[in-house]
Amino acid sequence: MKMIVGLGNPGSDYEHTRHNVGFDVIDVLAKKLDIPAGMWKAEHRAHTARGIIGGEKVILVKPQTFMNLSGEAVRALSDYYKLDGVNDIIVISDDVALPAGNIRIRGKGSPGGHNGLENIIRHMGSDAFTRVRVGVGAPEHDLVRHVLGRFSGEDKEKMDEAYVRAADAVICLVTDDLSTAMNRFNTRKNEN
Repeated sequence: MKMIVGLGNPGSDYEHTRHNVGFDVIDVLAKKLDIPAGMWKAEHRAHTARGIIGGEKVILVKPQTFMNLSGEAVRALSDYYKLDGVNDIIVISDDVALPAGNIRIRGKGSPGGHNGLENIIRHMGSDAFTRVRVGVGAPEHDLVRHVLGRFSGEDKEKMDEAYVRAADAVICLVTDDLSTAMNRFNTRKNEN
């Protein structure tokens, strides 16, 4: 079983903000997997739903712990489902270091200043989990105001396309491998 975690903050105040890109990608992925809204349940401080990708069982996860404590839900679910630690985890997060709509897949690495990723690393005891980073653009001034803001105009169109591409990247990660997904979905510099 693979656990696919979309990072975000719970509650309507945070819906569709830059920091909730992970939740938005999970919603697109759930539609692609034909997981109806009624299949979601609350467990271990997260909203979860089960599906199948290419014959592999997956659990979609939206932690409800708020971003900075995401690792608490991830660890609890990993232990409960007896996953192979970080080897069975894919995390989707926002990234202010990437232009809006760009995607960067990595097999491990530092949190890059992202508190949700940092908390997962702390609770899992390793940074060697696959992550799908979705660019939300750099802040002009205040980082907090930027990540808690919503997309508009051209950026919203880019992001709607990025959610679909990120969901497809997750499917590729499960059905193929990290290298294939990176080659197919990582945004190249000339694509900006």
